[in-house]
Parts: sequence; structure tokens; C-alpha cells
Amino acid sequence: MNHNQEPWLHNLQAGICENCDWGFLVPEGKFPGKCPHCFRQPLSSIGENLAELPNLRPAELYLPFELSDSRLSQVVKAFVDGIPFSPQDLSTRNLLNRLERLYLPVWLVDCRIRATWQAEVGFNYEVVSHQDHFIGGKWISKQVNEVRIRWESRIGRLDRQNNNIQAAALEEHHSIIKALGQFSWQTAQSYKPEIINSENIRLPNRSPEDAWSDAEITLHTKTAEECCKAASAGHIRGFTWQPEFLEPNWTLLLFPVLSSYYIDDSGSEIPVIIHGQNGRIAGTRSASMKRAKSASVTILLVSAGIFILSLLLTVLSATLPVILAFAVIGVAMALLLGLGSIIPIAVVWWFNRSQQPVRV
Repeated sequence: MNHNQEPWLHNLQAGICENCDWGFLVPEGKFPGKCPHCFRQPLSSIGENLAELPNLRPAELYLPFELSDSRLSQVVKAFVDGIPFSPQDLSTRNLLNRLERLYLPVWLVDCRIRATWQAEVGFNYEVVSHQDHFIGGKWISKQVNEVRIRWESRIGRLDRQNNNIQAAALEEHHSIIKALGQFSWQTAQSYKPEIINSENIRLPNRSPEDAWSDAEITLHTKTAEECCKAASAGHIRGFTWQPEFLEPNWTLLLFPVLSSYYIDDSGSEIPVIIHGQNGRIAGTRSASMKRAKSASVTILLVSAGIFILSLLLTVLSATLPVILAFAVIGVAMALLLGLGSIIPIAVVWWFNRSQQPVRV
């Protein structure tokens, strides 16, 4: 592909995070205060030699952000509300105020395939049999229909064009897609420099040569399915081929996500990432043991206060017997509250234990 890189790099400057090693292109004059991925430290400027960066290639396509503000607020609020004793810093307002808009890259490859292939294809057929059952004092025969598969060997040749085969441009691509789900590629539009206003573009860390293994696996699976369909079969197994991949053409596509963070009990930034089309949100959800312990101490102090008051009532009951009943009730309440003080800590421990760390 012959591209002039000047439009692609227009009004963009490069930076890299020395903590997570993510590289970005960001709008000039809008260098983010913190890395838009890990939020641990500011980006370090790479300088003006952008053309010397590895894997720097003009983007041809992008997926626009489709997430409405109301939907965004809903998913962020749901993320926060579901955490018991959430960290002091974790709030819907903080997450929304810290949002960064990112475009992440993925390779698309077009290529022509010539191949000889062989496989076993399976055809469904129905076997009718009868089973006898002793019901109500007599034998009753029931018809049973069983679906089986007849396998037949097939050998063939193919010559076809395959377009827009995805291949990861990031080492983290598969973990990101696992966390957020797939994107709707049908809405792809031609990339134009003016779409970048406050967005940050993640630079690929995998070259097309590195990403080709992903594309080849996808092409193998796709071709096997097509051969199965061409044979009018319902199943295929043992598919092997000897392919030639001709005229591969690589395209860089950008897909949209939003990122934010909150600070946990230890003072660490916990990233949160959001699907830029449907609003699916992913991030490690951590309850605050510090807040839970504080709540437990408060309950213990209330329990101790009630217990001391009950002891005073017990002493006074020597002259006023009617208050002895209140003293007994107070002691019981104090004991119950004392036992219940462990509940906040147990809730937080169980919640954090049940959460799966999300790494993107």
C-alpha cells in the first residue's frame, strides 16, 4: 500500500509509558497527565522522529464511538454500585471525570489463497428403531429416531479471495476482546486526521509479520467451514491443506474504547476499560477492607457503649429493680452487636475473593 504518512501524523505527537510500555500518538498540545492505559505515570515524549517508530503505518479505517452519554453513565454507575464498601476514591463522578478516549489498533489482511485440501466430511442421517416398554401391565412399542453421522473422505482444490481477516496488532488484543467482547466491524469508516480531537491512538506492538500467524489460523478455520459447506455436509474433521497465500494486503483499523481508573486502599491506580460501542465495562472490582474495618470498629464501639451502660443499669437496679430487665436486654444487644462487627470484614473478604482480576 502506498500512503503518504504526513496526513496520518498531522498534529500528532508520540509518547510512551515507561511503566506499562504502551506507546501512543496523541494530539499536539494535549499530552495526557497520566498514561491512558495504566494511569501510573505521565507519558514520556518520544520526540519528532515519528517515522522511525516501529510498526508505524497509516490507519485506513476506524470504528466511531457510538456510546451515548446516558448509557455511559448507567454502566459506570452499575459498576460502582455493585461493590460493597467500595474504596473511598471509587465513585461514578471520579470514573467519568477521568475518562480517556482511546483508539486501539487491529490488523486486517486481504489475500488470495490457492490450496489443495483434504478432510472427512460428515452427513447427518436418521435411523429409526423401536423400543418396547412395559407400561400399565402391557408391552408398548415406541418409535425412536436417532441422528447419526456418515463420514466420507473428500479432496479438493480451491482458489479464492479472502478479505478483512483480523490479526492482532497488540500483544494484549485477545485479553482486551475477552474482557470487552467483539466489536461491530460493519460500521467501519475511512480514517481522516480530523477525527482525532481528544482521542489517543495506541501504537501497534506487533508487526504484520508477527500477526500473520493469527491470520493463518483464522484462514484455516474459515476455509474448512467453506469446504464443509461446499460439500453440502454438516460436519468436517481432519482438515489439512497445502496453501499458497498470494498478494497479502494489510490495513490498520482503529477500534474505540474508553479508559478510567480508581485508587484502591493501597494507593494503586486500578484501570477500568469500556467498550466504545455497546458500553460493556471491564476492570478489577475491589472492595475496601479499610472501610470494612472502620465500620467494624464503629460497631464494636457502639457495642461497648451499650455494654457499659447496661452494667451501670445493673448497679442501679439494686435500688430500682424495674430497670434490671433493661440491663439484661442491653447486655444481650451488646453481645449481638459485638458478634455482628465481623460482618463487614467478612463481606469484603468474600467479595474480593470472588472477583477475578481483569488485565488488559
